[in-house]
Amino acid sequence: MRTLAAALAVVVAALLAAPGMGQQWGSSPVVSSLTLFVGTAEGLWRSTDWSHTWTRVEGRPSGVPLDDLGAARAVVLLTTEVWAGGEGVYVSEDFGETWARRGGTAGIRVLLPSRWPQADPTVFAGTGSGLLRSRDGGKTFEPTALAGTTVYRIEWPGPALVVACDRGVVVSKDEGMRFDGPGAGLPQGPVRAMVLSSFFAADPVLFAAPASGGVFRSSDGGATWKASGLAGQTIGDFVWLGPFLYAAADGGFFRSQDTGESWSRLSASPGRPSRLLFPLAPAAGLEAFLATDQGLFRTRDAGEHWEAAGFAGQDILTVATFPPPEPLLQKKPRR
Repeated sequence: MRTLAAALAVVVAALLAAPGMGQQWGSSPVVSSLTLFVGTAEGLWRSTDWSHTWTRVEGRPSGVPLDDLGAARAVVLLTTEVWAGGEGVYVSEDFGETWARRGGTAGIRVLLPSRWPQADPTVFAGTGSGLLRSRDGGKTFEPTALAGTTVYRIEWPGPALVVACDRGVVVSKDEGMRFDGPGAGLPQGPVRAMVLSSFFAADPVLFAAPASGGVFRSSDGGATWKASGLAGQTIGDFVWLGPFLYAAADGGFFRSQDTGESWSRLSASPGRPSRLLFPLAPAAGLEAFLATDQGLFRTRDAGEHWEAAGFAGQDILTVATFPPPEPLLQKKPRR
């Protein structure tokens, strides 16, 4: 296992080397622009200028083309690696320039590789028919105990594996061999959005948004749930930044400063939201991108105002960027 210092060095180097990612001011890396990736029904797109312009990611001739990727529903960025999932699993080790096809598993909706894939090649994939697990870096997948359900979100804080699916929120303590849940108090039916405490192993708090509406909170790792506001609102995504919990809903963009006890509506929603991204958080929590069925939108004031950021009128499936250096994350690495 890498030491924390070595891992941090890799992350910082990746950020500074990425196209348009950063510049050096003194001894501290300062991110001056972002490499953003967006997934649509037509495939994968990239911007290196803060979403002002977008180009289709097709892959260089020296690698594998992305012609067969299909809808890019899953995009995960880890240091220099970009993972894309759709009709198969594709990985780029040079910020999306060249690609290799890892596996041919179709219908992937969510991808979650290990935080340190060189040390741990485990990859989880959510599909329309259950959760799959790979032990060889996504080359081959095997079924887990969660089958016959659409998977929408996966979190793996360790040792718990938490999955939001058509059955609600279920939890495994053995990497998918057995699942418990959904817990008491959570309405029956699909859960398409959830967010976990940054230190879930010690503080097992999570929020979930059932398709029936509203926000529900669990303080015991999903065993029991209580209503936590926004009744009647259909939530597309959550982000939890320190004292602030953000909820992107069909009926507006909301923030709670007391972990769900009360909510403030900051703005109307520019479209039906699917993904919310604060790219530089928690160090810079004002900039955010929102993927919706009406295109991609950007805010400079933590959701009080939104401006178009491309793909007008199109359904954006996901948006992602490279993570900031570990000191900015202020989170313990998952083991």
